[in-house]
Amino acid sequence: MLMTALRPIDQLTDLEAAAELAKLAEEIHAHDRAYYVQDAPTISDADYDALRQRNSAIEARFPHLVRADSPSLKVGAAPAEAFAKVEHRRPMLSLSNVFSTEEVQDFLQRIRRFLGLPEDEAIACTCEPKIDGLSFSATFERGRYVKGATRGNGAVGEDITNNLATVVGWPRQMKGENLPELIEIRGEVYMDKGDFLALNERRAAEGEALFANPRNAAAGSLRQLDPNITASRRLRYFVYAMGDLEGELVLTKTPSPIGEGMGWGREDTLDDSSAPLPASPLLGEGKRVGTQLDFLRWCKQMGFCVNPLSTLAPDEAGIQHAYQSLKEQRAALSYDIDGMVIKVDRWDLQERLGFVQRSPRWGTAYKFPAEQAYTLLESIQIQVGRTGALTPVAHLSPITVGGVVVARATLHNEDEIARKDIRPGDTVCIQRAGDVIPQVVEVLKDKRPADSQPYQFPDHCPVCGSPAVREEGEAVRRCTGGLVCDAQLVERLRHFVSRQAFDIEGLGQKQIEAFWRDKLIHEPQDIFTLAERDRSSLTPLRKREGWGEKSAANLFEAIERARHISLPRFIYALGIRHIGEGNAGLLARYHGTIDAFVEAMDRIAQGDEAARAELDTIHGIGEKVAEELCEFFANARQREALTAILAQVSVSEAPRAATASPVAGKTVVFTGSLQKQTRSEAKAEAQALGAKVAGSVSAKTDHVVAGEDAGSKLDAARALGVQVLSEDEWRALIGKA
Repeated sequence: MLMTALRPIDQLTDLEAAAELAKLAEEIHAHDRAYYVQDAPTISDADYDALRQRNSAIEARFPHLVRADSPSLKVGAAPAEAFAKVEHRRPMLSLSNVFSTEEVQDFLQRIRRFLGLPEDEAIACTCEPKIDGLSFSATFERGRYVKGATRGNGAVGEDITNNLATVVGWPRQMKGENLPELIEIRGEVYMDKGDFLALNERRAAEGEALFANPRNAAAGSLRQLDPNITASRRLRYFVYAMGDLEGELVLTKTPSPIGEGMGWGREDTLDDSSAPLPASPLLGEGKRVGTQLDFLRWCKQMGFCVNPLSTLAPDEAGIQHAYQSLKEQRAALSYDIDGMVIKVDRWDLQERLGFVQRSPRWGTAYKFPAEQAYTLLESIQIQVGRTGALTPVAHLSPITVGGVVVARATLHNEDEIARKDIRPGDTVCIQRAGDVIPQVVEVLKDKRPADSQPYQFPDHCPVCGSPAVREEGEAVRRCTGGLVCDAQLVERLRHFVSRQAFDIEGLGQKQIEAFWRDKLIHEPQDIFTLAERDRSSLTPLRKREGWGEKSAANLFEAIERARHISLPRFIYALGIRHIGEGNAGLLARYHGTIDAFVEAMDRIAQGDEAARAELDTIHGIGEKVAEELCEFFANARQREALTAILAQVSVSEAPRAATASPVAGKTVVFTGSLQKQTRSEAKAEAQALGAKVAGSVSAKTDHVVAGEDAGSKLDAARALGVQVLSEDEWRALIGKA
């Protein structure tokens, strides 16, 4: 059957891309909470992966449209309240995804470009099965297990110390000598397929609800408040990564096959002679671990379970061979995998490559293709976002595919509906892999009802009734109601209290809508006066339906905690279009304090050309962002609301990445060709040291690093009297000479 192709991203207009990103953000965040916190996902992993893939691809094409709530800027979901919270010593980030040979090629080419390597240079990578389970972090001090945690939101997880200790084969004490003072081991807890079936049989016999799949069973079992329940579920694990380390890792004996003696009955993987290994002194007894392959060997020697199917691919052909091999073995494995993880093998290269937002540059997940499904499109409903965009959503007759219930699919915009001629009552094909999922790929027109009529996209807002207009050249239709549209105002309030913004627990969608409807909260600042007004109310919150003494007190406590917020989160909370967490962080790091930020934005709104020119120098802040900032601060009502909010909260200074470095807080511009590293690598390194990397030279620039063939930026630096450094002088300044 021929599939209707999704509209290519390079053909999207700005407004089309913005509308699609808005919908993707909403869907992904909802699925994150269902998956990470409730252990009850509503879509398959393939659905979720494809949503993220489409989101990342659009952001790469339209970097100025990255949203404040972009899924690419976060990992997982906030920890559940039933567990104590554990702050990770280093963030637990997730991996980007690739789905095709071409995308693997692109992944390797990005690495070569970043490192300045020849286009045809082979990059040795480890290839590891991607276990479909629950990620964990475990801390060991001098070899003794002391702490276990879930990934949570990447920065803070849940304390599962006692539960993790009940997992089959878990070492409370590492084997061997020369143990590091502290090491954080990361891995995945999973449930064997046989144990999963046995568990569901027991639950069925006892009249309990069945788990949908082994991943849900593993996650639900590991996150039990009673460790005895966890112990009864026979969970297993694999380790695959390291977080923090104090000390060094040393191989205690000559490396042996990863699978040896671990009960899998195969010893033909990761043998020292089974794959080409990097020519390095890091292999062998008494040598320091310096590659991912050696790390897996070290973990095995310390008594951890390491996946025996992990292998080393010397080049791209090796990666593809490993991928095909895993696909062929997948059905016969006793545990679920949904792809293969590719990691640059050498740790020194991993360190140079670093990270981008929520994922490393040196690793990615090569996902397996998923399936299709056919179901009834019952209705098309319109959602109104905080920017007024009208987004159509297909409500489907729920269908279980691969153990996951799918009930909704995004339709993007009215052009997409017209192009595919999608109508309520149609039987549709839902694509479960590729660009965006759930996605209506094709309509089965031979099954269309005889009385079917083409869908008419509304030309008025379904919430406030204001005209919904579509400007020439744009695909998105927007409500013109602005601040009179309840939907937009409610969405802005939801954004303000969201996890990445003020993170006020107890103020979810349901509560925000109820408080809005009952006129308890109309503007963001009203949130912070709610407790005071409640004390004199004839119908206090504790007496409202669904509330009580404890829940009301908890909400007021959460609001009080939210009065103290960091500058990046505050800027994000304002809900300015095109300003996601990434751009909010850039603006915060550049200005440092809320006073400096507001002063600069007020000057821009008043037409100060010098202030606007300075904003344009911030590396990563484009014209669209500048326009939205100007519009926001020029709006009298929004400016008044900002003042009212600031009267209720305190905003801390932006954190510095490396305050002790000689370039912390300095503004640096790179120009020309560098010889010892690429400009991309130099910029990433400078930002890691706390420097502000600008795209153009101004009077506020501290250093211009000039490589070969430096052009107009070098001339501008000399004209302004800005210090010019050679590449060697720059490296000497930051201690890398």
